[in-house]
Amino acid sequence: MAFDYDLLIIGCGVGGHGAALHAVAHKLKVAVVEARDLGGTCINRGCIPSKALLAAAGRLRVLRASEHLGISVGEIRFDRAKIAHHAASVVDKIRADLTRSLQKLGVTILHGHARLKGSQTVEIDPGEGGGEVQVLTAREVMIASGSQPFVPPGMVTDGKSVYTSDEGVRLEHLPEHICIIGSGYIGLEFSDVYTALGSKVTMIEALDRLMPGFDPDIARLAARLLVKSRDIDTKVGVFAKKVTPGQPATVELSTGEVLQFDAVLVACGRTPDTKNLGLESVGIETARGFIPVDGRMATAAEHLWAIGDATGKMMLAHAAAAQGIVAVDNMLGHERTIDYRAIPAACFTHPEIGFVGLTEPQAKEQGYKVGVVRTYFGGNSKAIAQGDTEGMAKLVYDQTTGELLGCHIIGPEASLLVAEAAQAIAGRDRIERLAHLVHTHPTLSEILDEGYKRAATVL
Repeated sequence: MAFDYDLLIIGCGVGGHGAALHAVAHKLKVAVVEARDLGGTCINRGCIPSKALLAAAGRLRVLRASEHLGISVGEIRFDRAKIAHHAASVVDKIRADLTRSLQKLGVTILHGHARLKGSQTVEIDPGEGGGEVQVLTAREVMIASGSQPFVPPGMVTDGKSVYTSDEGVRLEHLPEHICIIGSGYIGLEFSDVYTALGSKVTMIEALDRLMPGFDPDIARLAARLLVKSRDIDTKVGVFAKKVTPGQPATVELSTGEVLQFDAVLVACGRTPDTKNLGLESVGIETARGFIPVDGRMATAAEHLWAIGDATGKMMLAHAAAAQGIVAVDNMLGHERTIDYRAIPAACFTHPEIGFVGLTEPQAKEQGYKVGVVRTYFGGNSKAIAQGDTEGMAKLVYDQTTGELLGCHIIGPEASLLVAEAAQAIAGRDRIERLAHLVHTHPTLSEILDEGYKRAATVL
């Protein structure tokens, strides 16, 4: 059978883009289909615009705290519209760069909604005014359709007074008092932006502690540094039963209490965008919307693959990109899987949080004889010199073998520092070897060096 393409990718976010580049590098004829903007959630409505907003928030925080270094500044002002324009401009540039990279390599870019008509046949509907419906074939098909914000039942969004991160990154206005529902990384990052820009925040967390997804030690310190020290009220162990848009917007809690706010940000995680893909045509049933895949990123249907948020394995842009490469390699007959334990993640608050591998409770649940070492930026020469000493690093390791199992950091440049530990975990490195690595002095990286050496003394 002659196919139109060697690989057709449904969705062109970071995962689909990375897979396309890798496939072209291996001489495959590739097409991508995108129903919205190229770049997906990360570039258009997530990672990129939020980091642009956080960059502005960080600059404000540094200027306001500069006197402890002997520097005095005058009145500090900001322009909300210009900050929002900066974020939008960054999105435009990166999306344009991504588009050009595909065009330069000869990747066919198709716009419209894709629906499977078989594991090797895809129907593409361009929508109203977009032309005729196309039916294309491909030797291999990859689903990289991503996710969208999860809005729980009882919550109504209008995009203005009640909204998700999709609208939040536009920073169209600064509410005097905003409610953020959820204390995960999305809620934390937005609380960082809003409080830096002068808004009061009320954060609601349904579970019994703030930041339930983080290692408990990191969560406790983050609660002090990122929440309690700022203009943020918290309500923990209660959930928002009903949210209604308006001026003011109202939030009814499970306790019966009704609160009023200028705005409400729903930050309750994300849900896979896998509806209306025609999965039933190839006999695939989703699990809570997620597409089941094996370690090679293959689905139960022959010649059909899935990566990224659609699989629910690890809902991170860089994880999706890694999965795309693994899937392409397996299409080509090179047996590969992905090591999720070694994929780092970060929360770009001020200070940052970076983590990789197992938390202490997870390691214990998996039966390891767990050892833990904590080191603090307050004892790090570079942190002291730059006046940025809040935070800690926590290493989780196996006392039996010395293998590094996890690393969790809150403090300056945590998103960068955790990369070293990620490489060590990828190689299943042991504390004894890591303790003999030489780190530049004085640098923040010595917080890990100290941890390795301290752990080695008790093995």
